[in-house]
Amino acid sequence: MLGGVALGTLAPSTEALAQVPQGAVQPGPAAPSVAFHYGAKPPVDQLQAFDIAVVEPDSGFDPRTAKTPSTAWFAYISVGEVLPNRSYFNDIPKAWLTGSNDAWNARVVDQSAEGWPAFYVDRVIKPLWDRGYRGFFLDTLDSYHLVAKTDDARAAQEAGMVRVIQAIKARYPEAKLLFNRGFEILPKVNTLAYGVVFESLFRGWNQSQGAYTEVSQQDRDWLLNQARIVREQYRLPVISIDYCPPGDRVCQRDTARRIRALGITPYVTDSGLQTMGVGAIEVMPRRVLVVQESQPGVSIDNSEGVRFASMPLNYLGYRVDFAETRDELPDVTADRYAGVVVWANGYFQRNAGRFQTWLEKVSAQGVPVAFMNGFGMPASSPLLRNMGLQTVKGRLTSPVRIVSQDKMMGFEQPVAPDATDAVAVQVQDGAPGTRSLLRLRAGTVTYDAAAITRWGGYVTGPYAVRQNYAIRQNSSSDQDRWIVQPLDFLREALRLQPMPVPDTTTESGRRLLTIHIDGDGFASKAEIPGGGFSGEVLFREIFDRYRLPMTMSVIEGEVGKSGMYPKLSAELEPIARKIFAQPYVEVASHTYSHPFEWGRTVPGGNSEARVTEGDEEFHLAIPGYKMDLNREIGGSIDYINRVLSPNKPVKMLLWPGDCQAPPEAIKLTDAAGVLNMNGGDTLITRSNPTWTAIAPLGIHKADNTFQVFATNQNENVYTNLWRGPYYGFERVIETWEMTEKPYRFKAVNIYYHSYAGTKAASLKSLRKVYDYVLTQNLLPMHSTDYVLKVLDWQSMAVARELGDGANGAPASGAWVVRGDGNLRNLRWTGAGVPDVATATGVTGWSPAPGGGVYVHLDGGNARFGFVPTDTRAVPELPEANGLVRNWRRDGNTTRFAFSGYYKPFFRLANAGQCSVTIDGKPARGVRENNTLRFDTPAVNDPINVQQQVEVRCGA
Repeated sequence: MLGGVALGTLAPSTEALAQVPQGAVQPGPAAPSVAFHYGAKPPVDQLQAFDIAVVEPDSGFDPRTAKTPSTAWFAYISVGEVLPNRSYFNDIPKAWLTGSNDAWNARVVDQSAEGWPAFYVDRVIKPLWDRGYRGFFLDTLDSYHLVAKTDDARAAQEAGMVRVIQAIKARYPEAKLLFNRGFEILPKVNTLAYGVVFESLFRGWNQSQGAYTEVSQQDRDWLLNQARIVREQYRLPVISIDYCPPGDRVCQRDTARRIRALGITPYVTDSGLQTMGVGAIEVMPRRVLVVQESQPGVSIDNSEGVRFASMPLNYLGYRVDFAETRDELPDVTADRYAGVVVWANGYFQRNAGRFQTWLEKVSAQGVPVAFMNGFGMPASSPLLRNMGLQTVKGRLTSPVRIVSQDKMMGFEQPVAPDATDAVAVQVQDGAPGTRSLLRLRAGTVTYDAAAITRWGGYVTGPYAVRQNYAIRQNSSSDQDRWIVQPLDFLREALRLQPMPVPDTTTESGRRLLTIHIDGDGFASKAEIPGGGFSGEVLFREIFDRYRLPMTMSVIEGEVGKSGMYPKLSAELEPIARKIFAQPYVEVASHTYSHPFEWGRTVPGGNSEARVTEGDEEFHLAIPGYKMDLNREIGGSIDYINRVLSPNKPVKMLLWPGDCQAPPEAIKLTDAAGVLNMNGGDTLITRSNPTWTAIAPLGIHKADNTFQVFATNQNENVYTNLWRGPYYGFERVIETWEMTEKPYRFKAVNIYYHSYAGTKAASLKSLRKVYDYVLTQNLLPMHSTDYVLKVLDWQSMAVARELGDGANGAPASGAWVVRGDGNLRNLRWTGAGVPDVATATGVTGWSPAPGGGVYVHLDGGNARFGFVPTDTRAVPELPEANGLVRNWRRDGNTTRFAFSGYYKPFFRLANAGQCSVTIDGKPARGVRENNTLRFDTPAVNDPINVQQQVEVRCGA
């Protein structure tokens, strides 16, 4: 019930019951998948998996801001009733309000009122149309039965409702209208409808009793007869909304399957439509919440949740949200979150009781919880006891010995038993879903330092990550080590289900390559024969020699007339203009004064060195300048756009200094219409061989801001903060190799400063790394392309069609993946390969390092299944050095668009007997590894400038 007459108040007639079908509703037009969500914060990332998402327009959601090209956003609107909190309620003439629906605290509107259609279009539809809604779900079409008690009265109400619907379509012919019931008026307005919805085919909600109900067979038969009429006579899709308790996925799945078996599109959700339900598809939650307690003065960038937990979760396919114990902890439900990770070194000191109460609620809702490096509470906590952990009494004395150890323990460093931080708890042997990962004995106490449990799992300190604080204080490289294998532990503890994982490292079978340069040292002179400014040397020796797509930035305070070197500006600005004008260069800002400590750029920022009056030593010493974030970001961007690159605007801001940008700064980049990147500290090398030195994709910060991290770090850290050796950047090759095997964690990124052009040794190292990447199977693209992939990754929806499972089993049909089209790669580690022949949006596949396959996409809308082996001989792309878009197959003909930045080519499999044309001209491929390779010209804008390829096979 969405706010009208309860199901069953319209008694089905004897004649109607006589027409009830014996079986399923006969097939009609293919129905779109539809979801309904009336919560205050619609989960756009999940709802985009559906073809249609119906939302409450007063939730604040703005469809104009949603990057969801495959989803139509419909606004919920009530026709027969109005709630007093609607903005237009007080403007409705009181004479038009002829009754009440007390169960929903709503007033019934007289549909026969002469001015009602015009009022409804002007005051209800028009504001929503102006906000970007192009579809409307018309609810309470049967509420007039509450006030109309005679045939004539009902006829007048129905005629008025017809006029309302006709008025909507007359003003907005393109509007798509979903009706909630409205069976009586369908003979007159069925041609204006996009589909028909009803509620409670099997499971309902009784608002007055506040209870979920089973629908009677009589009511169900009547609805099925109406569904038959709608499908067979009016040829309209039919959708049923049913209701189960929130979080009861068994009920939701079983009910959805029963509805679907009758040929009706299902959506099963909670009574208030506040959570993600199960429809024709089930969306997998791709968020994990990390709860931690950062120390005062420590920014979130340096927190253990970011440094340790985020990267493994990202690799497994999960976006990470953060919560601090000092703040209110968010609502976490199983429909939105795959799990919670608690990172605790010792006991939480802030709001410990509140944290435990919150955690008990989360666990009771079925959300898996993983504790890492501790519980954040004493072993004697009632919560741990309720979670099945037994406190072990006795004396904890050294030495500590290992009783048993799972293979996932001792990953990067052997387990070194230590009683210092021992937590004397033990799991119950043989309990369902429970097993010890590390059992230790100290003195008279035998305890489990790590375990998988029925509610998740835990690893106590220091057996998640052993942190070597003494080393960190004296080195730019942390020497921390994973003791537990984090991928295996998190996958099992959080009970993560197999899914095709959105992946930012690869496209069309090739690892990505990006290049970006921070502007530092652009004004420095080169210490090599011939001299010259570093920018000149880099252009001559590197940029124009390799001509790979790259992102170049400058610091206005170094180059511009208002900066540190006004007398050099006349020489420096022409160099910058020449570089920016190159077709392979995209333009970026490195701010105005290059802040070194971003925590000091805003009042109350996280920085151990606080700003004091007159202290401006945390940025370049520009005469007379005081820190101004607007000048740093918007001002520097405006300078570059006006003075240095008027024909090619800035696309990116590259964070300088410690790169720990505050939310205020990130919001200014968004306001300026540019992307942002840098930070993260991926520093894994052979001398620091640990996954703790691999950064995540980025970090969510306050005010719904997100900072994208650089793929790896620059030459500064490989040269001991530019103290030498100056050839040290060649060691970045180690980083690339160690983020390729055993798993491809990262794309390849050549990232350095302008001052790399000042030393003979640093130039030599640059040539070495550039020459190296040209020997690898890489796909070069701009940094903005990569950043857009990361942003798409954050919100990409992964769902599965319902399939034919039983007894509440998860969905088991084809996979559905939706995004904005920038991320075009998935990683699958399950059995089989994608069935390209039956898929949509899938261009091919290739092996993935570490096992499994990459699934190649052509955009942001794919549907596919997996088969044991690739036996269907249809053309597909195992590899392409460029962007593939608009892949479509029509019988024996396959068409797609293709282009690339640098030496583009594509390889076709299963096309030996096919003819190929490119832009209408016959093309002959070169046979290569049982495929045909086709080389095409490079373009500077492969997204908008593409060649059209046609592959015709057979007769």
